[in-house]
Amino acid sequence: MVRANDYNPNSVARIEMQLLYTSISHDGYTQPIVTVWDDVNEKYIIVDGFHRYFVAKSNKDILDRNKGMLPIVVIDKSINERMASTVRHNRARGKHLMTGMSSMVFEMLENGWKDEDICNELGMEPEELIKLKHITGFSKLFSNVEYRKAWETNQQVKLRLEHERKEAKEREQDGEAGGRFY
Repeated sequence: MVRANDYNPNSVARIEMQLLYTSISHDGYTQPIVTVWDDVNEKYIIVDGFHRYFVAKSNKDILDRNKGMLPIVVIDKSINERMASTVRHNRARGKHLMTGMSSMVFEMLENGWKDEDICNELGMEPEELIKLKHITGFSKLFSNVEYRKAWETNQQVKLRLEHERKEAKEREQDGEAGGRFY
């Protein structure tokens, strides 16, 4: 009995949709779908929560777990008030601040979560996690640990190999020119 509206300007990227699925899968619906009753179509029309609705509609495990039901609240608003409400809901969600996210990630790492766990649970790409680690000063955790080449990034490995090749070539050229030094 719930249907999408025909005016929502919001779109969600694939990775955020996957994170929304993970959130609903792990935590259930923690926010209801905001709707208005449509007498003409005898349906609840979504004001806010289309993507939460879409997750249930397109994922059988969520649909089955909720027995085909969604948590909704019903408001009584004109079409203009509903459109304004949709925009307010979308914009009020805000953004995560980099410092807050980096502190949270740092704490998760200190508490024993692996990079893969953090990426999967927070819907992050590995590159995002690396940036957050850098911001937190995560490298300080390794200040008293012996360096290992396995910690090198691909770019660091490439630069090191280029440097080693250049040095080998210079040594070879010195040897050909009889460049022995005593």
